[in-house]
Amino acid sequence: MGVRTYEQDAKTLELPWPFTGREDELELVRGAMAAGRRGIVVTGPAGRGKTRLITEAVRGTDHVRVTGTPEARHLPLAAFAHLPAVTGSLPGAVRALSGVRLLVVDDAHLLDEDSAALVHQLAANGRTRLIVAACDEASAPGAVSRLWTGELLPRLALAPLPEEDTAALLGAAGFEALTVRRLHRLCRGDLRLLRSLVAALVAGEDLVAVPGTGERAWRGPLPVTPAVRDRLAPVLERAAPGEREILERLAFAEPARLPLYDLDLEVLEGLEAAGLIAVDDAGGVALTDPLHGPALRAVTGRLRARRLSRAGADRGTALTAEQRLLEGRLAQLDVRPVATPVGDWAVAEGEPVPAGYAAVRARFARLGGAVRDAAAWAREGLRWAPGDTGCAAELALAQAESDESGQGFAEGDAYARYGAVRAGEPARALPAGSVLARHAEALARRDGAALDRAAAALAERGFLLFAAEAHAQAVRVHRDPRAGRRSRTRALALARRCQGARTPALAGLVLGELTARQRQIVALAAAGLSNKEIAERLTLSVRTVGNHLYSAYTRLGTGDRGALPCLLDRSA
Repeated sequence: MGVRTYEQDAKTLELPWPFTGREDELELVRGAMAAGRRGIVVTGPAGRGKTRLITEAVRGTDHVRVTGTPEARHLPLAAFAHLPAVTGSLPGAVRALSGVRLLVVDDAHLLDEDSAALVHQLAANGRTRLIVAACDEASAPGAVSRLWTGELLPRLALAPLPEEDTAALLGAAGFEALTVRRLHRLCRGDLRLLRSLVAALVAGEDLVAVPGTGERAWRGPLPVTPAVRDRLAPVLERAAPGEREILERLAFAEPARLPLYDLDLEVLEGLEAAGLIAVDDAGGVALTDPLHGPALRAVTGRLRARRLSRAGADRGTALTAEQRLLEGRLAQLDVRPVATPVGDWAVAEGEPVPAGYAAVRARFARLGGAVRDAAAWAREGLRWAPGDTGCAAELALAQAESDESGQGFAEGDAYARYGAVRAGEPARALPAGSVLARHAEALARRDGAALDRAAAALAERGFLLFAAEAHAQAVRVHRDPRAGRRSRTRALALARRCQGARTPALAGLVLGELTARQRQIVALAAAGLSNKEIAERLTLSVRTVGNHLYSAYTRLGTGDRGALPCLLDRSA
């Protein structure tokens, strides 16, 4: 097994990485810059996107930026050395910066003690608004951590980027759905790692074209980039006897777990305390970080890999078990996500996937609203069995859910009969008392509240697309305009999680008419422009832009800026 190492770092990557998602967080940071506010501290692990969020928030504003660096932590006021006015004593530095209206402090956990004290004093005197980014997994100077623990500034703990936003971020690069899901699972919100992997995949020969789509798929080993090595460091640095051996055994056993009784319990206790392994109720042991397994396999030499590799003869049995589990859930009208480690591992490694398994995975994903995943699984089955009718049928159904051409229901069971309900027509012989029957009954009565309740029940069972359609149908029968707006907002929120599904029930979901000016401003906001940027482009005041957006939000039934692209698309 050869090891390829990629030296290009994420900071040198020149790919189109537009700011995606984080609309609520963006508004919080922008709000913290308003008059009368002192600012905000944004925290999160390295690579979470703190700097990118703050850069977007302060775009177009007059501000001063300083950055902490590990090399200069021992030099007094090193972070402010590029500002000629900041010299001498701490009180003199505070006076020199008193005229700065907005100060952005990046990597504040790396500030020297004097720079940290200066930032703290600026926050305390209240004249300068501060936007601070700090890594919460590092040891920050006390003056920095007291910014939020002492309640001088509010704190925004940045959560990982959701999978739907990761998919949108990777859309410009043309990755197919299963590759997007794999990258999201490996990176777990680390955007530096994501950029690093994408750069290596694009630069190398690891991407293959998906016929008839214009998309590319990643199958095979993990590229060993600098960011991958950084995440692997806690594993590679394990020094206790036997720890590295067990971690490698677990890596090469994937996707299976190793039995607890087959391993050294004393060594396992140390690895569990370090958070590197997890033990399930059945006594199975696995690595906790999904990146560690493929990374360890990628850096292991050929001979050692051969010794550690386990025969995969039982994988077929495991795939069959996963297929039966999914079929059982489908029969129970329950498509909530379940663990499918063997199938996910097989498709990631580029191993053959049985067509029957792929067709069931496609159907399970489609009925759950993941229409792009469904199409990708169907294509994966056809890749290994080009003439398989089951995968071909699932591919056609997934494509129909994406282009408003009609659902084309061909299941031949309750789901097929339920197709009439999705189309707004009476249904026949649905399972009594089921979530599908509840939707049908509410539709027959033209009861908006009952349709909303049916939608909630459908969503609870994992039928996100069906739930969105039920809310959309409720919009059309509600007599109370406020109830209609609530249903529309819920429908759109669910539809955003359905990978671009465009079904007849969702067509024309946006009923509120916008004025020409409102539509112009909403289109610019949907494209990612801030209120100030819109105002400058249209020669309006920021207040006027805000008023137009408020009126548009009211008509569209949402206050979520992130829903605007979906709203405009529905009203086109």
